Amino acid sequence: MSARTSATSVGESPAAPAPTHEVFNQPRPLENYNAWANDIALQEAVRREGGGAFEDRLEAYGAIAGSEVLELGFEANENKPRLRTHDRFGHRIDEVDYHPAYHRLMTLGISHGLTSLTWTGGSGARVARTALMYLHNQFEAGTMCPMTMTHAVIPSLREQPDVAAEWEPLVLSGEYDQRFIPPAQKRGVTLGMAMTEKQGGSDVRANTTRATPVAQPGPGQAYELVGHKWFCSAPMSDAFLTLAYTGGGLSCFLVPRWCPDGSRNRFHIQRLKDKLGNQSNASSEIEYHGAWSRMVGEEGRGVATILRMVGETRLDCVIGSASLQRQAVAQAVNHCAGREAFGRRLVDQPMMRNVLADLALESEGAVAMTMRLARGFEAAAGDEHSALFVRIATAVAKYWVCKRAPMMINEAQECLGGAGYVEETILPRLYREAPVNAIWEGSGNVQCLDVLRALSKTPQTLDAFFVELDRAKGEDRHFDHYVTALKKEFDHTEDMQLRARRVVEGMALALQGALLIQAGNAAVADAWCASRLAGDGGLLAGTLAPGTDLDTLIRRATPLT
Repeated sequence: MSARTSATSVGESPAAPAPTHEVFNQPRPLENYNAWANDIALQEAVRREGGGAFEDRLEAYGAIAGSEVLELGFEANENKPRLRTHDRFGHRIDEVDYHPAYHRLMTLGISHGLTSLTWTGGSGARVARTALMYLHNQFEAGTMCPMTMTHAVIPSLREQPDVAAEWEPLVLSGEYDQRFIPPAQKRGVTLGMAMTEKQGGSDVRANTTRATPVAQPGPGQAYELVGHKWFCSAPMSDAFLTLAYTGGGLSCFLVPRWCPDGSRNRFHIQRLKDKLGNQSNASSEIEYHGAWSRMVGEEGRGVATILRMVGETRLDCVIGSASLQRQAVAQAVNHCAGREAFGRRLVDQPMMRNVLADLALESEGAVAMTMRLARGFEAAAGDEHSALFVRIATAVAKYWVCKRAPMMINEAQECLGGAGYVEETILPRLYREAPVNAIWEGSGNVQCLDVLRALSKTPQTLDAFFVELDRAKGEDRHFDHYVTALKKEFDHTEDMQLRARRVVEGMALALQGALLIQAGNAAVADAWCASRLAGDGGLLAGTLAPGTDLDTLIRRATPLT
């Protein structure tokens, strides 16, 4: 049993009473359980989107996530990474030390395919890998960052086949090798990304880092970089994609931590960021002092090249926020099922039932959209509709699902009362983690602007989006009316940027409604369309209308049976 829980939990033998009182009315702790086994919404979504062949794998990792990952997550977040810029003799080393729990978490994730399964597993593997990340991130989100970037780098690397030939086998090895040694000596590697600079942030055109060719210029050739990056996450990764200017414009480069001659690259870590959450993971500021690198992709096309990676990481931001929501709901339902107040279990009290059901409904919509995106990403290479759909729907989903997570987790904390504010539960860590996915890889405004950019550059993306909505047409009158009104929002575009957040929110709610209708559970779909699309619900959780099937919503969200 965890040291964080009491032996007086429901279903266990009570310890001897304290001298002053007997400990009772405490829920069973949500630990040492299989996070896949009772997650009905996730199971249905995986099957619906084509990942059913991997259920045994998900079952196995669900057990690991709900036990070992949970415990390691507490340890890794209580013991933050530590920067060592120099060794005891004064030599510059630029190393970050992590707690052993972090390395074990990385080993578990990478060995179970979180960085590789998409690219090695065949049909349905993308959906399965999305579900694996969903399970892992519920219990430890900091390690998701390096695993996300390592997984996401493959499309950008493939823009430069000779570089990909060198690095891709190590990226996809399925082995985590924590040793800080040249990559040729390692069993597997992790890769990261460093784009933004302090003067520009999301406006990477304002970057000032410069690249000078070592000999011949051009794709695949060696360059030296001079400049800085304001955010470089997981700085102990083996190499990073980064942006720098050449004579031909802003270009993409791969910067390894080691040079080809076996010396340490001139990649200097200035300091680690003191972040709100994501404590197990190191994020840093770095400088390139003539750092050795290779150009990836066409000169002057660096943004387009690195956006291949960014698109992948944005999907993982959606996965991350959806999974945080799921764990918060699971904690709230579990607590309320095992605790009484005013003579009844909390889960049986009308107002609390409404809150729990509304939180469960929000989580259902988030996981449905997440898994549909995963299938779209998998199909995009060979299907024009899927490519167009994910081009616009990824930004829509990242905007909305990531925005909803902090509110949901805070509501779940209230379900536990003061206990939900105490670090012995996982909820404070979930709450601190919740904002990061809305900020990372483009904040809310950037996502809305990306939707507008897609509409302007590729108008067919909007057609593809409404094709998805029309598949649910005729099943619910609230949905039909909502989609009709949403289409009218695009009839005039002169003030579209001013209305962008409202329009993108409408797109998200409509897409979630369409997916839940097609999923076939009437209680879930009816509740969504009535509360989110017909306005029969409030801004906060717990405002579902009388007549909503609360029992079904809560039952589907219950993590333990």
